Amino acid sequence: MKSLSIKKTLAALGLGLGILTTTQAQDTVKVGVLHSLSGTMAISETSLRDVLLFTFDEINSHGGVMGKKIEPVIVDPASNWPLFAEKAKQLLEQDKVAVVFGCWTSVSRKSVLPVFEKDNGLLFYPVQYEGEELSKNIFYTAEAVNQQAIPAVDYMLGEGKKKFYLLGSDYVYPRTTNKILKQYLKAKGIPDEDVMEEYTPFGHTDYQDIVAKIKKFSAGGKATIISTLNGDTNVPFFKEFANAGLTSENCPVVSFSISEDEFRGLPAKALVGHLGCWTYFMSIKTPENAAFIKNWNTWLKDAPAGVDRKGRVTCSPMNLSRDGVYLWKQAVEKAKSFEVDKVREALIGEKFKGAGGEVTMQENHHLINNVYIGETLATGQFKIVKTLGKVAGEPFSEKFLPK
Repeated sequence: MKSLSIKKTLAALGLGLGILTTTQAQDTVKVGVLHSLSGTMAISETSLRDVLLFTFDEINSHGGVMGKKIEPVIVDPASNWPLFAEKAKQLLEQDKVAVVFGCWTSVSRKSVLPVFEKDNGLLFYPVQYEGEELSKNIFYTAEAVNQQAIPAVDYMLGEGKKKFYLLGSDYVYPRTTNKILKQYLKAKGIPDEDVMEEYTPFGHTDYQDIVAKIKKFSAGGKATIISTLNGDTNVPFFKEFANAGLTSENCPVVSFSISEDEFRGLPAKALVGHLGCWTYFMSIKTPENAAFIKNWNTWLKDAPAGVDRKGRVTCSPMNLSRDGVYLWKQAVEKAKSFEVDKVREALIGEKFKGAGGEVTMQENHHLINNVYIGETLATGQFKIVKTLGKVAGEPFSEKFLPK
């Protein structure tokens, strides 16, 4: 028992390489985990590592994948975009993993994409993104623009909002998403002068001037903030926002990168009523979600060393990470092979009834999924105010923008 505990801890920390005997190795399949455990994105990505370890244990306890136990190989690209490519290469060429689950920012995904295409690797990407991309080596389990940004804007238009302040981190996801949203808002009759656009670097901390501009822009109560700020920069932004007397009543914020997990580090009580749009909320009342939360909390009690056990929640990227693992497992068993080409073919049309509802993998490597819009509660949870059922993910904006 002590030996198994040590091995589990080493594997969880990415230190257990090379300790398996030949016989043991034949009974396992190596799976890569490519998430930042340090740097500005660790606030979000560490929880994705944790939920992957939980899911691997969940699957292993039921016999593994085709009789093989999942052996996680964990690397830390440290919120360093070039390092993501190096670590991806290591996982595919040295560790010989069968599949990789990872990345958060689009710049990290784009950094590793050439590596996966060159080595014919398989990456499951679990975080909302800007679209305008399709690779045979990536399965995009998270929200495309038409499953998050567009429904959120439609909701705010329906609430009578006439002015939109697009605030994001300075990289490809916010800029591309906002380019699409500006076209969409223009088609909906919002004049250019009522759409503001601004970006800050990763890890930015001084939001005093920006919040002052937002306060001026929002005078009259018809404005909303569409936030694509990523990582720990959300902490100083929301604190400054609240300090300036801005609230969900006079200037609601719709965040695309703030989920229940990020709210653990934010002043949630001061942010009641602000909005999120995701394909999962922890507050969903279904048997599948109840089981997910219960099993997650049980696993945390005996989680590997290095996993934070306090105040843990679930969120959409976590749920979509778990969905991706199960879809991959089912495809492997359907194909009766771990070979990437066979698994890729078997994935198309695969369904999984997860905590957010049933998902279906489409030919375009995106999921059909439910979409939920929620208001933040003082507890850091979301009250669901609107549900859109079975929305097909579409990566290319030309197919959903008004003509």
